Amino acid sequence: MSPIPSDPRPFRTRAALLDQRICRLICPIAAGMVGVCLTGIGLLHVVVSVKRHGSIADDLLSFDALLFLFATLSSYFALRGGSERRLHWLERIADHSFIVAMVLLTGACFIITYTVT
Repeated sequence: MSPIPSDPRPFRTRAALLDQRICRLICPIAAGMVGVCLTGIGLLHVVVSVKRHGSIADDLLSFDALLFLFATLSSYFALRGGSERRLHWLERIADHSFIVAMVLLTGACFIITYTVT
C-alpha cells in the first residue's frame, strides 16, 4: 500500500476552499429557487381565483422565497472576500437557511397538492 499523500495546504485553507465551493453552489441554486417560489405563488393565485378558496401555501412560499434570498445573499457576501472567519460564518448561515428553505418548500408542495385537488 502506498501512503496517502498529504495536502501541502494547511487545514484552514482547505476548509476555506470547501466553504467557497459550497457558497458557489448555494448562491445560484437558491436564487433560482426564489423564482420557483414566485412561480408557485402565481399559480396558486390563479387557482384561488378560480376555486374561490385560499390556502396557507402561498404564505409559506412567500416566506420560503425570503429564506432562499437570505441564503443567496449570505453566500454571495461570503464570496466577496474578507476573513476566513467571516467566510465560515456566512457559509454556515447560507447552508442552514438553504436547508430550512428546502424543507419548507417541500411542506408547501404537500399543502399545494392537497389544496388544489
